[in-house]
Amino acid sequence: MTPSSSSLPTGSTGLAVAGLLLNAFVWGVSWWPFRQLESQGLHPLWSTALIYAVAVVCVLCWRPRAWQGLWQFPALWLLMLASGLTNVGFNWAVTTGDVVRVVLLFYLMPAWSVLMAWPVLGERPSRGSLLRLLLALAGVVIVLKSPDSPWPLPQSLSDWLALAGGVFFAATNVLLRKLGGTPSEARMMAMFGGGALMGSLAGLLGMGAGLVPAPALAAAGWPVALALCAAFLLSNWGLQYGAARLAAHTTALVMLTELLFASVSSAWLDAAEFSTRTLVGGSLIVFAALLAALAPDSDKPADQ
Repeated sequence: MTPSSSSLPTGSTGLAVAGLLLNAFVWGVSWWPFRQLESQGLHPLWSTALIYAVAVVCVLCWRPRAWQGLWQFPALWLLMLASGLTNVGFNWAVTTGDVVRVVLLFYLMPAWSVLMAWPVLGERPSRGSLLRLLLALAGVVIVLKSPDSPWPLPQSLSDWLALAGGVFFAATNVLLRKLGGTPSEARMMAMFGGGALMGSLAGLLGMGAGLVPAPALAAAGWPVALALCAAFLLSNWGLQYGAARLAAHTTALVMLTELLFASVSSAWLDAAEFSTRTLVGGSLIVFAALLAALAPDSDKPADQ
């Protein structure tokens, strides 16, 4: 039985928050090592495949039979697909696009979750969730609408990848709730295996289409690759530890700091453009996500 945050000593609660902050920090600044690896010859798709292949090996060393859960619970293959495509979309987008723009489009995840939770979990959207959905969509319209385009459409491959990554991230979260009764090591195997498998498949397809070069990591890039592997493993531990000990709304609230880490790091290293349109639209997206994190579980359904 997982203890609630109120039953934990202050130190344990603080460590749980620290674990979530670690996860948010790693994801918020991951664009920089991904770009370093790309400059050393390793496309972000191959970096994704490498990172999660190492993670799969670590899980199997810890729980050698973890893979058996994939056969006992076939729905975990859907989790593998969704989690893997989340990483493909986000890692590729944040390496090649404007960092803040990518993270904002990716963080439409709470809006997509509202739409997915109804058919998958039977959770009818409340008035509050529909309002947050409209608020987030208004924000993305402002972010995407450029003076050169009559319609608010994605302007680049990184825009499309960020939006797709957010959709699959929402699917991952909904499936994690749906599959909450499965063994934790089986879910970890599905998520890590998805990153390795989808990263490899997307890399191969990208090579065939001439979009992705063959993997050829220079010797100078291996320390960065190994450090990134270790960082992602630690960040996943932080997420697992923190999410299991804090209320869901607290977890969501702390995880919003990823936006802060991404914004500060990209501004510092000149990897983002802070236009008025991005700031206004981004504020609406962040506000919608913040409302979702703070929303009570007792929101009334929209038809009541």
